[in-house]
Amino acid sequence: MSYLASVALQGAVYQCLRDDPELNALVGDAVFDAMPIDAPSGVYVSLGPEEVTDQSDSGGRAARHDFVVSVLAGTEEAAGFRAVKEAAVAVSAALEGADLVTEAGRLAGLWFLRARAKRVKNGAERRVDLTFRALIDMA
Repeated sequence: MSYLASVALQGAVYQCLRDDPELNALVGDAVFDAMPIDAPSGVYVSLGPEEVTDQSDSGGRAARHDFVVSVLAGTEEAAGFRAVKEAAVAVSAALEGADLVTEAGRLAGLWFLRARAKRVKNGAERRVDLTFRALIDMA
């Protein structure tokens, strides 16, 4: 098992989202690897938790990275889920079609696994958590 590609994968995902014109049209530069102390107003994107599992076999070392990208909106956009879901669709489209280049290992595949839309903070805010799976070949 190797956790070596985690930082490289995170950097590639972050850069892919920052560079995507459709997502940029919806959230501007509000894509965060580390959240600011005060949550921004409007719709924004944040990289979230990651779980890494060994996928090594006789052919070499590999790791499966399940990671979350969250799309959130504060109270001023909380009248409905539309703006958050539109940004979530852009995140999904950017990552599913991406040919990410990582500094460690080779991206063997990247797949969408699931999404969960929910109200948070007593229903005052909206959130969509998108979970993706990346397979990194370390051979």
